Amino acid sequence: MTGTKIYIDRNWKFDEYFEEGMIFPGFADSEMEDVDIPHNVKMMPLHYFDESIYQMVCGYRKHFFAEKRWSKNIVLLTFEGVAHESTLYVNGNEVCTHTCGYTAFTADITQYLCFGKDNVITLRVSSMESLDQPPFGFAIDYMTYGGIYRDVYIEIKPQTYISRIATQTKLIDRYVNEGIRCARKAAVVSKVYTAGDGGSFDIETSLRKKGDGVFACTCVTPATDGYTKCITRADDVELWDPEHPALYELRTRLVDSQGSVIDERIDTIGFRKASFKPNGFFINGRKFKIRGLNRHQSYAYTGYAMPDSMQEYDAILLKEELGVNAVRTSHYPQSQSFLDKCDELGLLVFTEIPGWQHIGGSAWKDKAVENVRDMIRQNINHPSIILWGVRINESADDDAFYAATNAMAHAEDPSRQTGGVRCHKMGSFQEDVFTYNDFSHSGKNAGVVDKATVTPDTSRGYLVTEYNGHMFPTKSFDSEQHRCEHMLRHAAVLDGVAAHSDIAGSFGWCMFDYNTHKDFGSGDRICYHGVCDIFRNRKLAGFLYAAQQDDTPVLALSSSMNIGEHPACILGDVYIISNADSVRMYRNDEFVKEYCAKDSPYRNLLHGPMLIDDYVGNALEVHENMPHKAAMEISGLLNHIARFGQNDPDLRFLAKAGMVAAKYHMKKDDIRILYEKYVGNWGQRSVSYKFEAVKGGDVIRELIVSTSTRPHLDITVSSDTLVEGKTYDVALVRLRAVDENRGILPFCNDPVSFKTKGPIELIGPKTISLSGGMGGVYVRSTGEGEASLKITDPFGESVAVRFDVIRK
Repeated sequence: MTGTKIYIDRNWKFDEYFEEGMIFPGFADSEMEDVDIPHNVKMMPLHYFDESIYQMVCGYRKHFFAEKRWSKNIVLLTFEGVAHESTLYVNGNEVCTHTCGYTAFTADITQYLCFGKDNVITLRVSSMESLDQPPFGFAIDYMTYGGIYRDVYIEIKPQTYISRIATQTKLIDRYVNEGIRCARKAAVVSKVYTAGDGGSFDIETSLRKKGDGVFACTCVTPATDGYTKCITRADDVELWDPEHPALYELRTRLVDSQGSVIDERIDTIGFRKASFKPNGFFINGRKFKIRGLNRHQSYAYTGYAMPDSMQEYDAILLKEELGVNAVRTSHYPQSQSFLDKCDELGLLVFTEIPGWQHIGGSAWKDKAVENVRDMIRQNINHPSIILWGVRINESADDDAFYAATNAMAHAEDPSRQTGGVRCHKMGSFQEDVFTYNDFSHSGKNAGVVDKATVTPDTSRGYLVTEYNGHMFPTKSFDSEQHRCEHMLRHAAVLDGVAAHSDIAGSFGWCMFDYNTHKDFGSGDRICYHGVCDIFRNRKLAGFLYAAQQDDTPVLALSSSMNIGEHPACILGDVYIISNADSVRMYRNDEFVKEYCAKDSPYRNLLHGPMLIDDYVGNALEVHENMPHKAAMEISGLLNHIARFGQNDPDLRFLAKAGMVAAKYHMKKDDIRILYEKYVGNWGQRSVSYKFEAVKGGDVIRELIVSTSTRPHLDITVSSDTLVEGKTYDVALVRLRAVDENRGILPFCNDPVSFKTKGPIELIGPKTISLSGGMGGVYVRSTGEGEASLKITDPFGESVAVRFDVIRK
């Protein structure tokens, strides 16, 4: 028989305190907690909790029936992710210990099974941060959580089976066909590793476009010791590219002398060539600027423990809501489901070994080198991965250690380059690409420093791997001025990276706010460094990233246009964020000005923020009957006051104000009255601003900013269908308090309550407080059928979100 995979995520037993008796089949586990995988050792509050609550040595048990027919096979047990040290027992026998919380491990449990009977798996799990293994040893800027948080499965294999495959692709004669990049001739070079009894057999490989028809391009290669190198050739293949991520399936079979298939597996691959060069990053022969964000794999309340749907949703949000083309899996390898979705969507990935600044002793380093090996072996076939991170994030130089990690990476995967994220300039450059956290921007200076001032070798590639972050933490409930500054700092760095042709790209810190240790964050154990909040709601900076793509229209404003929000009632600098060709601005339906992308001070960005410098338009001509020249000079004065205030000490302003007053015989009160009427709006009827985003001559998006009179909740659901499959499913319900024009109400921090009906349950509390007008809740499937979530908002209204829970 060929291999069979059986997921065993359901019906585990759990206790926060491991005891030796748990390893034996006869242990009375009826009092242990019933849990499903993914599982975190502790359900946590949103904030203000201590990391000690998830540090423990706990125990898991799982009963399963081993069928008699399995006795003629090899039975493998795989844990895709357990935080952080795991010792496996089967029927009282110790099988293995794994010492990394971010890589999978597989054990052959055949000899320990009782076929035709009940069997017991026991896992002793330590989530103590005192462990002598990466990333532990000193301070860490993220919570590390604990538990079995990724899938668990059993594979029933024949006596000789495929243990792993490592692929790389070769391209000859690239061309473009109707906008799709292709290669006239291509090949998949795969190293096929087998295990078991051995014997004589052939390895047959074949290829097809993912999901399309039958496999073809078959190649048959006699098996050899160690591994067998197979070359599968194909003509006119579509290339995997961020704009067109074509995927193929490589089928690999072990075939005996009678032509019978012994074992088979199918791997999803992509044909592409990616490389970092001195003058940037290139994919499939064309230069491509990387624009990405860093992502932790954590979630409110559950830590790392979320099913595939939530992992995939983060990839979707990165690509479709935030508009980035790349992600760095900071600071550890992440789930297969997340990487699979990156493959599918065309998101470039920089993945790295676990660690944060600290380098331990020799045993610790040995484990880090093993982590390099495991990271690559488990992820090598993902076309989205373009770079292996083989340094501990932001660590000091250690030549011998990093010689070993680089050597391991190149031995396991000669086709990809290595990087090593550092926060210091120069130093020992042992990797292929100099990857640097550039935190030089402080608001007024250049967005990035020059490559030549950072790397000791400018003849190799250079990539900015973090920026902003701790330089300007920003909460969704911060002042409007602060939130705007946060957006502008991201714009400045993106603009600086775009201006430097020798910088391959950048990864902003970071995608969303996350829980962290006491040494970081804002004292409430949340690090507010994200361009989204912890529930993935976009802050203003998130719209800036979204505006850098052209598939989905984006239009946002950095201000609510309420002068009382600003010191001295001075609006200051207000920016339009859009990916349109131009944006028309209206005041009370009267045209003011049309702003074009070229008007942005961020001139290297395709769609930089556009500064509003006119609130008056031709209103003085129309309503005050002023001559054109007088109206322009006086409106210029009013617009200056809107940005800088009437007490601006700038000598040029004072001179101009004096000139205008003298020239048109105006007193200070005359200026004040006009300002209040056309800009400040004191005592006047409410002003409504309208913005029209125009592309190709058509209005593609409209935004109205006015005084709120009808607040309500805007609700976005990740999916209204929950699938009970190998394990439970989860949906994220994102909440935004908005006005009638869907403008965020950033100071609505009121309570929202939830009530479930049907086969779902809440993850987290039944009542939350919005934060900066935003929040969220997770619902988890518990069966099948129709379900609903009743949400009662701060404004006295209730709405029901309906779900279909299906079994697959």
